[in-house]
Amino acid sequence: MRKRIFSGAQPTGELHLGNYLGALKNWVALQTEYESFYCIVNLHAITLPQDPATLRQKTLDLARIYLAAGVDPERSTIFIQSDVPEHAELAWVLNCVARMGELERMTQFKDKGKGEERASVGLFTYPVLMASDILLYQTDLVPVGQDQKQHLELTRDLAERFNRDFGETFVVPDPYIPPVGAAIMSLKEPEKKMSKSDENLNSTIFLLDDADTITKKYKKAVTDSGTEITFDGSRPAISNLLTIYHLLSGKPTKDCEAHFEGKGYGDFKSELAEVTIEFLKPFQERVREYDDDSLEAILKSGAEKASAVASETLKNVYQSMGIR
Repeated sequence: MRKRIFSGAQPTGELHLGNYLGALKNWVALQTEYESFYCIVNLHAITLPQDPATLRQKTLDLARIYLAAGVDPERSTIFIQSDVPEHAELAWVLNCVARMGELERMTQFKDKGKGEERASVGLFTYPVLMASDILLYQTDLVPVGQDQKQHLELTRDLAERFNRDFGETFVVPDPYIPPVGAAIMSLKEPEKKMSKSDENLNSTIFLLDDADTITKKYKKAVTDSGTEITFDGSRPAISNLLTIYHLLSGKPTKDCEAHFEGKGYGDFKSELAEVTIEFLKPFQERVREYDDDSLEAILKSGAEKASAVASETLKNVYQSMGIR
C-alpha cells in the first residue's frame, strides 16, 4: 500500500513563483510515488476578513492553478476543504486536546495577529485546523516550507497525545522539505521569503504575470555588491536569482555559474526573464483550458474520495473517545 501525502494552499492573493518552486513542483513529483491529497483550504482563509464573491472565485482559480501545474486528478485527490465537513469537526476534537500554551507559541499567530485583541479566535486556533487537515487522511508525509514546520510539529504532538490517551488512532506524519528551492526569496528584500501578501508588487513574480511585467520586475530586482554571478551565502540577492534560474532552466548549479561567467547583471536579469516567461507560457495557457463545468466535476469527484477517507478516520476518533 502506498504511503499518503497531504498539502494545501489558501485561495487568497495570487500564487507566485515561490509557491510553484517550493510547493506545487514537488506535489507533481510526489504524486507518482504517494497517494496524494491536495486541498484548497478555504476555511483557513476566513481567519482573516474576506469578500465572499472574491473568495468563491479565487477558490476556483486556485483549483485551475493546481491542475495547470500538473497535479493530475487521475493520480491525486483535488478538493475544497469546506466540501468535506470532517475537517471542521475533527478540528473541534483536537481543540480539546491542544493546550493554550502550545498555540500561544505559534509564531504565525504573533505575526498575523500582531498581539491585537481583535484578532479572531480562528486565527489563534488555525494550527489546530491544519492538524485536522493532515490527520484526517492518516498522512505519512507533508510537504511543508520552513515557515510551516512549527505547525507540523504541533500536528505530530497532537497525534501522539491522542494516541497515548485514547489508543492508536492517527498516523504521526513526517515533513518533506525539498533540499533546493524550498524558500524563494523576495526580489526586493532577499532576506525575506517571496510573498503573495507583499505590499511591494515588484518583490514577487506571480504565476499569471505577463511577459512585460516579469521583465520589469527582474530589472528592478536588487543585487549584491560585486560582479560575480555565483551561488554565495554572503550574497543572498544574486544567489536567490540564480536559484530561480537553476530551477526553471533545469541546468546544474555549476553549469549556471559557468554560463554567466564574465557576464554582467543586466545580461543575467534579461536571460532570467526570458527563461521565466518561456517556463510560465504553457502553464498560463493550461490555466485557461479549464471551464467551470469541468472544474466542478473534478472537485466534486475529489471531495467524494476525500470524504470516504475522512469519515472513516472521524468515526474511529469518536469510537476511541466514547462519542456516539
